[in-house]
Amino acid sequence: MSRVARYEGPIFKVFTDEVTMSSGSTAHRDVVKNKGAVGVVALDEVGRVVLIRQYRHAVGQRLWELPAGLRDVEGEDLARTAARELAEEADLEAGQYHLLIDLFTSPGFSDETIRIFLARDLSSVPDESRFERADEEADLEVARIDLDEAVAMVFRGEITNAAAVGGLLAAARARDEGWATLRPAS
Repeated sequence: MSRVARYEGPIFKVFTDEVTMSSGSTAHRDVVKNKGAVGVVALDEVGRVVLIRQYRHAVGQRLWELPAGLRDVEGEDLARTAARELAEEADLEAGQYHLLIDLFTSPGFSDETIRIFLARDLSSVPDESRFERADEEADLEVARIDLDEAVAMVFRGEITNAAAVGGLLAAARARDEGWATLRPAS
């Protein structure tokens, strides 16, 4: 296999690989190497999930999403990254975290993974400790929506972000199974 670098930015790199196919012929495949991300299904004591709505330039619209973010702190534990993102985007802390699912977001061309955590026992970040949001996060909307309604929003096409779809469906299934399928956050 040969690899040619095409682009390197702060979040991802793009390469063109020459790969040998099962027939013995070769083909070129563009590959996006990504830092990866975490997402959080934050569920409150009455079964509402915390969703954020923010503008995504690549698709030209505001999307309902989970609090989430890049694995951009070298060596940071992924549950800690999830806690940081929950605090930054939703002004919340959680008393407990469990691992819900791991996803490849678009494996046809990218190695990006996202690990989705379930966060419960929620409390507000004190006002003086809140993160000051900027750029696309400056005007994000935070809402609490009943988990069953959020799942219905998925099926009505109102929630289309892949991580949110996967996380919400996984959380609903885990809840319906009495949380028996949850894995430790580590």
